[in-house]
Amino acid sequence: MKTVIVYYSMSGNTAQTAEKIAAQLGADLLRIAPVTAYPDAGAKKFIWGGKSALMGEAPRLQPYKFNAADYDRVIFGTPVWASCYAPPLRTFIKENAPALQGKPFAAYACQGGSGADKALKKLRISLGIEKFAAVLALNDPKDRPAPENDKRIADFCKLLKAE
Repeated sequence: MKTVIVYYSMSGNTAQTAEKIAAQLGADLLRIAPVTAYPDAGAKKFIWGGKSALMGEAPRLQPYKFNAADYDRVIFGTPVWASCYAPPLRTFIKENAPALQGKPFAAYACQGGSGADKALKKLRISLGIEKFAAVLALNDPKDRPAPENDKRIADFCKLLKAE
């Protein structure tokens, strides 16, 4: 099954996880980024990102190439901001909604604390689907590496390979 991982990453946790999943599934990677970057340090990082996520903002994205017809499945990767998925994914979904319809989806979230379950539920609702083929939540896997993270990634990929 031809798969693409569409993700946004600020601090590298979501990017590192995307690379590990892609290596196991042979998936393509599509990193999306807003035209205006979010602050990535200090209080501004949490205030600006949290506000943007909670307010449902959809920032303009840097140019990217994506043709949904090239893929059988889409995996979304996101950091968790205020129990929400990252706003750049909201923009991507809005820009590609008709082409994404009917495709199976999976998703993973990287978090510093908690909120991944709520963020993934909001992402699922935004996609208009009942459930994901597989979900994964990790706590800062790049910044706080742990052997169980690789096992959880492998289990996530195993579920997707079984489809």
